[in-house]
Amino acid sequence: MPSSMKTASIAACFTFVALSLCGLRQVSSADEPAKTAKTASETGERPKWTSLFDGKALGEWKTSDFPGSGEVTVEKGAIVLGTGMDMTGVTLDKKIPKVNYEVELEAMRADGSDFFCGLTFPVKDKFCSLIVGGWGGGVVGLSSLGGMDASENETGTYREFETGKWYPIKLRVTDQRITTWIDGKEVIDADIRDRGLSTRLEVEWSKPFGIATWQTKGAIRKIRIRELPPAEVKTVNDGLKDL
Repeated sequence: MPSSMKTASIAACFTFVALSLCGLRQVSSADEPAKTAKTASETGERPKWTSLFDGKALGEWKTSDFPGSGEVTVEKGAIVLGTGMDMTGVTLDKKIPKVNYEVELEAMRADGSDFFCGLTFPVKDKFCSLIVGGWGGGVVGLSSLGGMDASENETGTYREFETGKWYPIKLRVTDQRITTWIDGKEVIDADIRDRGLSTRLEVEWSKPFGIATWQTKGAIRKIRIRELPPAEVKTVNDGLKDL
């Protein structure tokens, strides 16, 4: 056989072998089960926080339809709620969890003497409001439990709030407990089983999730939310106050 024919034959053999090996690799790869990303609950990691305000524009926040409300603006990275005849607020036009979640924000009383953060939030198929600085300026509590306002039920406490000071606020909601911290200190830890959660008629325009003031100029910023994984919910419901 001429040398040129031998060379061509050898080259053809090498090509056939290479293509066969490539085909085997492709079949093997196709037979492997697809790898899927694990969820936060599967890996034990805490779900990431989701920002609800970018500090630049209202975005998915809408001015609440309170009669005689003050002006709502965005200034210096915060939503400013102007003093109204009664209530001024914003309502989130976005789907959020109804239970088993945490919310964090910072709030400030810029002027006035009543509540500068009335945070209305869902608890399964009901609603409740966290009042910060109400009833003359210092009451903190949940409205309402068992038909009683924050100033009347066991969650109500009193503290001084400085005008012009930002206060970090954290709210945690499970199907059994509502816990709140202000300035890193726990101020509410309520067992809500069979307590009859409700809201006052005045905050109807804050539902399902909104923030309002009462005859007071306030500001809010750094608003974010995260869902609680099942392990955290169990820990909270079992009685551990902090995680």
